[in-house]
Amino acid sequence: MDRPNYITPAGYAALRSEYDQLFARERPALVDTIAWAAGNGDRSENGDYIYGRKRLREIDRRLGWLSKRMKAAKVVDPAQAPDRARVFFGATVTIADEDDNHRTLTLVGDDEADAGKGLIGWNAPLARALRGAAIGDLRRVSLPAGEREYEVMAIAYPAG
Repeated sequence: MDRPNYITPAGYAALRSEYDQLFARERPALVDTIAWAAGNGDRSENGDYIYGRKRLREIDRRLGWLSKRMKAAKVVDPAQAPDRARVFFGATVTIADEDDNHRTLTLVGDDEADAGKGLIGWNAPLARALRGAAIGDLRRVSLPAGEREYEVMAIAYPAG
């Protein structure tokens, strides 16, 4: 990876929790099922065996991905932000577009982004455009729907 994988403490805990769930619970149970199914004879027509091996590959692939993401993670606590007057990682920002439509977004790590909840990834085009902005700043961003201009209306950080 050429850039750090910034992530909030809560986001890192979610990655860790998923890793632990897969590694300590789901994978061992699946290995037991595969061993039981393998002992039943013909493996070529054994659904438990075939599905189990496929699911085991999926889990191992996900565990590898989670492991890489956690190793590359740089945990940043937004509550410790030194400059709360500008938009940086972890900021909750209220923006207004040209039509005076307001949106509230929180800039989080790419692994914890969820647009439906207002969480946008640190490397998303809108987040990149907002970086370093202060209240009242205008920022232009190219989105799939075309170029838009946003004004920063409010900036907040979690209490720390």
